[in-house]
Amino acid sequence: MDQLIEKLRQNGALERNEWITLLNRRSRIDTDELFALSREVRESVYGKDVYMRGLIEFTNYCKNDCYYCGIRRGNNKAERYRLTEDNILDCCLTGYGLGFRTFVLQGGEDPYFTDGRLERIVRAIKKSLPDCAVTLSVGERSGNSYERLFNAGAERYLLRNETANGAHYKMLHPPVLSLENRMRCLRDLKEIGYQVGCGFMVGSPGQTPECLADDLMFIQAFKPQMVGIGPFIPHRDTAFAPKPQGSLGLTLFLLAIIRLLLPNLLLPATTALGTIHPKGRELGILAGANVVMPNLSPSGVRGKYLLYDGKICTGDEAAECRFCMQRRIERIGYKLAVSRGDCVGFYRKDLI
Repeated sequence: MDQLIEKLRQNGALERNEWITLLNRRSRIDTDELFALSREVRESVYGKDVYMRGLIEFTNYCKNDCYYCGIRRGNNKAERYRLTEDNILDCCLTGYGLGFRTFVLQGGEDPYFTDGRLERIVRAIKKSLPDCAVTLSVGERSGNSYERLFNAGAERYLLRNETANGAHYKMLHPPVLSLENRMRCLRDLKEIGYQVGCGFMVGSPGQTPECLADDLMFIQAFKPQMVGIGPFIPHRDTAFAPKPQGSLGLTLFLLAIIRLLLPNLLLPATTALGTIHPKGRELGILAGANVVMPNLSPSGVRGKYLLYDGKICTGDEAAECRFCMQRRIERIGYKLAVSRGDCVGFYRKDLI
């Protein structure tokens, strides 16, 4: 085993220059051995369970103009939609019947969904399905907003920082957005008591080993409960349309070393992985991931929530997505767990 990977396994940390060295010599590392180690670490914490999250993409309106995103404000070719509270609750009830015990409400930064509207939606879900977890992924908001949503019953929040390198952040986002504010949001979420997820794109334009080292240093210091990484995939209606997509191999390598870095982590095998390779999500599980996110959105809107080109499963019904995923996971020796799937070792500070 590579000496830096062994150090990571033993110490749970590397210096920045060591991360850069490890990334630069990835091609010389035996990935079969690495993935076997990452599976061993994951199974020591979570066994063979893979947690499923019901993804509900409830709005594709967004006030931001991020350069890589297909639902960016400036894309006038996007066909916009919003789900109603009843639509969202119906998705959750359908998902509950299919064994989902966590629902992820994901959308663009849509000003229509005020704190009050989102609070009502979260409370309605928790009232109807009190044994389920609610995860939000609705971007940058104020600390007060996050606190209100937490008090309404949301337990988890996903906010991918996309990069922890300031210069790289500016290459991906317009000047009105800042890495400093994104990091402030993550700190606020953690302080409030959410299970917090951060993450980044692999292979985004301008990304270097130094950028990835900064991403890994941030994860190492921040110690989130979830990390979402997936390959960059260009969207035809953005300035990055001609850029190459991110590497499957590098994404799997990063999943494995992030698992070694934080053994208790909730680590998704993303839809983007499944988009760039027909067995991408299975490969992600075999590299150390332990979460999948089948889509519960109404089939009529799935093709409109396109952050990147070629997204899979846009025409499937909820049950089709769920049982397809079960078959895929079982074929590689794992099982979908009917469980909230909380991060091992995490306790809400208001319950301590």
